[in-house]
Amino acid sequence: MMKTFYFFWLFILSLFSVNSVADDITEFDYPFLLGNWYWFSNQQDGIESEGEKYRAMHVMFKSDYQFAMRLLRTDGKVEQWIGDYDIDDTNITFISSNEDDQMHTYLLNYNRFVLDGAHFTKLAPENLAGNWRTKTISGQDVADNIAEFALSLRPDFLFSAEISNQAGKTKEHRGVYYLEDDQIVLLYEEGQHDSHFVLNGQNTLTLSNKHFGMEAILNRE
Repeated sequence: MMKTFYFFWLFILSLFSVNSVADDITEFDYPFLLGNWYWFSNQQDGIESEGEKYRAMHVMFKSDYQFAMRLLRTDGKVEQWIGDYDIDDTNITFISSNEDDQMHTYLLNYNRFVLDGAHFTKLAPENLAGNWRTKTISGQDVADNIAEFALSLRPDFLFSAEISNQAGKTKEHRGVYYLEDDQIVLLYEEGQHDSHFVLNGQNTLTLSNKHFGMEAILNRE
């Protein structure tokens, strides 16, 4: 029993190890920037910029330093840009074909992006946020006495994760998460863990990690 529990905790520690092999987005210098950001005007007649009035804006940032931007004007027309971006700790520069480079100041945390004073909110993929609990979990280091794995993903990009064994002993992590495409990274005080995820409808979430051969199928609570 003690040996089984020992390997159980080896799995947990390796699963959440700061020294685990990193994929691309875990090496990106500004990981909180990744994703889809939205700004909406708080004024009925929109916000004016360079002679046009805008009601909403969406910008997507990728880890390969590409961006896509859509602006909704108050007349219903949509302006679109795609291109590359360059970023440092205070400025971001948008680089697009046939357009002058545009440098803007910004502030950033895990779920807020302020661009030249405009406040953007990041949205997670539809149906990802919620409370999830394992239906099955398997992997080379997963002990037989693991009772369950519970994961809470909040829409504001905070998470909590708890794994318990049949003896009632648990380990919990809380922190923030970020993602790109099908990769999700849980970032917490002691380290980080990255997995690939698949949403099957609204109520099933599959997490897999190729470094440990781990696969967990979770149901929405």
